[in-house]
Amino acid sequence: MDNPDSDALWAPSPRTVKVRAPGKINAYFQAGPLRPDGYHAVASTYLAVSRYEEVAVTSRPGTPATDITVSISPASTLPPEALAGIPLDDGNLAVKAALLVADLAEKPCGVHIEITKHVPIAGGMGGGSADAAAALVAADSLWHTGLSREELSHLGAELGADVPFALLGGAAVGLGIGDELTAALAPVPLHWVLVPANFGLSTPQVYGTLDRLRAAAGYEAPEPEQVAAGVLTALRAADPQSLAPWLHNDLQPAALELAPELAAVLAEGEGLGALASLVSGSGPTLAFLAADAGHARALAAALEDAGHQAWAVEGPVHGAAIIQ
Repeated sequence: MDNPDSDALWAPSPRTVKVRAPGKINAYFQAGPLRPDGYHAVASTYLAVSRYEEVAVTSRPGTPATDITVSISPASTLPPEALAGIPLDDGNLAVKAALLVADLAEKPCGVHIEITKHVPIAGGMGGGSADAAAALVAADSLWHTGLSREELSHLGAELGADVPFALLGGAAVGLGIGDELTAALAPVPLHWVLVPANFGLSTPQVYGTLDRLRAAAGYEAPEPEQVAAGVLTALRAADPQSLAPWLHNDLQPAALELAPELAAVLAEGEGLGALASLVSGSGPTLAFLAADAGHARALAAALEDAGHQAWAVEGPVHGAAIIQ
């Protein structure tokens, strides 16, 4: 006699894959003029840094692949008011990433995604992109789709220009809209201090402000073709002193126009001994270059004594990777 519960007894058990993906800073960023398609061509030097997002994806056997739920882990270290603004539906990039992989999987199912946030939200460090990259890797492993990193990168590019880099990690030159990546030699990590803000900046608003400032000044930006050679030479030599004068961000004047209080913090960090400083990406996270690990720790402590949150990090580090 058949056991009516036999199917239930043989049902697959839930399985969890946890992936860690790094945030990034831009050691060099040049933006061209506004294009007809609404984008700007860029020439950027990305560095993945040791401030990580963690994404755990757990299968829900017997549910459709479109049944995806999201939660934010209580282990997250960002302020509760920042976490409250994260979408927990298909507006979340991690959900979009899982759905892209589900379309290619033979036997996908519903999943629950738990995100542990450590990278500032709307902070110019690609935290949402890191979540998406981690979800791509986790879903690929969970559903045994066997996608290569190149194939995952193509999927990631559909979600945003920073997602392919969060998959790649390390150091890279980004051209096009930032998604045409070429790995850069940076054999030894450099040391940085990051100072996050207690607010975010909208990337489209920063770019819009950049366009407005350029128009007001009568400045026609050239189309970027490559990052400054001095940046790549300094990274290859792992020489922070040589890198310091090459740090540059075209978006910085726009970020400071929108958040002028950041200028004082940049000056403060340099006054406390940073080799150089800049706004990371569209901001408002600030990055300060240190001479070595000890210098970074001392600089972070001094900035904290001055009333700022500060993290000593190193970069480049590896891209999205399974940790459980």
